[in-house]
Amino acid sequence: MTQINYSNTVKQLVDDIKAICAHNGLGGEASEYKIVTQMFLYKFLNDKFLFVTDKTYAQLQVLPEADYNLLLRLVGTKAAKMKPQHLLEHLHTLQDKNDFAETFDDVLNDIAVFNSGIYSVHTDANTEIRLFDEKLIQGSVADQSKRNDFAKSILGKLLLVKFDNEIFSEGFDFFSTLFEYMIKDYNKDGGGKYAEYYTPHSVAKIMAEILVGDDHSGNKTVYDPSAGSGTLLMNIASKIGTDRCTIYSQDISQKSSNLLRLNLILNNLSHSINNIVQGNTILHSRHTKKMDYVVSNPPFKLDFSEWRDEVETLPNSQTRFFAGVPNIPNKDKDKMAIYLLFLQHIIFSLSDTGKAAVVVPTGFITAQSGIEKKIREKLVDNKWLKGVVSMPSNIFATTGTNVSVLFIDKTNDGRDGACPVCTLVDASKLGEKVKEGKNQKTLLRDFEEQQIVEAFRTKEAIEDFSVVVSYDEIKEKNYSLSAGQYFDIKIEYVDITPEEFEAKMKGYKENLSAMFAEGAELEKEIMKQLEGLGL
Repeated sequence: MTQINYSNTVKQLVDDIKAICAHNGLGGEASEYKIVTQMFLYKFLNDKFLFVTDKTYAQLQVLPEADYNLLLRLVGTKAAKMKPQHLLEHLHTLQDKNDFAETFDDVLNDIAVFNSGIYSVHTDANTEIRLFDEKLIQGSVADQSKRNDFAKSILGKLLLVKFDNEIFSEGFDFFSTLFEYMIKDYNKDGGGKYAEYYTPHSVAKIMAEILVGDDHSGNKTVYDPSAGSGTLLMNIASKIGTDRCTIYSQDISQKSSNLLRLNLILNNLSHSINNIVQGNTILHSRHTKKMDYVVSNPPFKLDFSEWRDEVETLPNSQTRFFAGVPNIPNKDKDKMAIYLLFLQHIIFSLSDTGKAAVVVPTGFITAQSGIEKKIREKLVDNKWLKGVVSMPSNIFATTGTNVSVLFIDKTNDGRDGACPVCTLVDASKLGEKVKEGKNQKTLLRDFEEQQIVEAFRTKEAIEDFSVVVSYDEIKEKNYSLSAGQYFDIKIEYVDITPEEFEAKMKGYKENLSAMFAEGAELEKEIMKQLEGLGL
């Protein structure tokens, strides 16, 4: 089966479940989103368990208890632990029960409880959010008389599809297909002020390629303090190797945290689910350990006036927010630059050899004063700034803000014997313009992504594109990180004969004389008009 067929299989299952929801009056409802995502997840867990154990439902049914317990231990975190009565084929034998909807919910609930040690997300108050809603079907379908038929219809669609050994062994990206096809539509409008701005794959890929490079040593810790559904985390985990990294995350959005859990499950990172935290990173950061890698596309502007003063009273506020906390404006509180808090938190969260890649508004790299400049000064004075890539406009279709990516590397200070320098890339002229709905979006092509990565990796100076500068040069430019300010200014000289020079000068004089004469006539006309004015 090809990747295209895999994708079509996923999309068809989503469409079938959505059609059942629409038929039962759930189309466009929040409960539809829960039904689609959680039923898809149940189907995935069912088939993944059978794949990992290499057993059929019939074989599992007759397996002695001791052997079954050993089998579950061998499964580890490669799949959710399932009992025979959790599987779809067992549910099929129960579908004619008068309380089948309740039975279906009970099975999902039992799977969640059975796997709570691995699959639960935690809040910043240390509350567990389990894998499935406790009464998913009963809580979604208000009409009690329709619940059993609804549950049977869903079960029928799940049984029709088979995620076979091939789709798992080839490493198909379930989440990317699911997100692009369905979840993104639910997420962009329903999240209010905390709605996730989906990071384009091209930006995420560039960040991972530059950040990780050829580093394949040991197990790495990877952190995103504003993780969303985990696009950046998945890209860097893929670059490092999912079996050689541990993911840590926090995000205030419950929806995004649940999506991230789904993403980790679908991408063989279930061992990191316990490190997902739902909560306010700035006020209640749950991850205090220093990280090897940090990636983030934090919210840029957000009204945090209600808890702004509380930030200054946190125990480690002076060191964590070394450059200060943005003040509350008299108006436009929605424009408070919360990304400055995230950026300082990221710097604080890095280990002594840590590296980070952070999306910031491009205005940050040239701001002449304030918190922005203080942060740049710290990065430059400590020789932690590895470089900056300024992206094309509209690289994010959902915001018109121009963005740049800051690359931080605490080993860039010359400790490895290399001369510490900073690479600045101006990629603003790259990409092709396309329409996405009502918005115009810029897409980076594969060769352009590679152009950015190679210029950064090789520290290559390319005319009007990239420049390599010393930290002293940056200080001389008032800590500006805009590549354009370091490009050479070229003056073209053209050899001409004395006769040609005389002809050009004569032409200039004649033009100037004509303009002076016209100016004099205009001056006379103005004075004449003024004299004619009267009270």
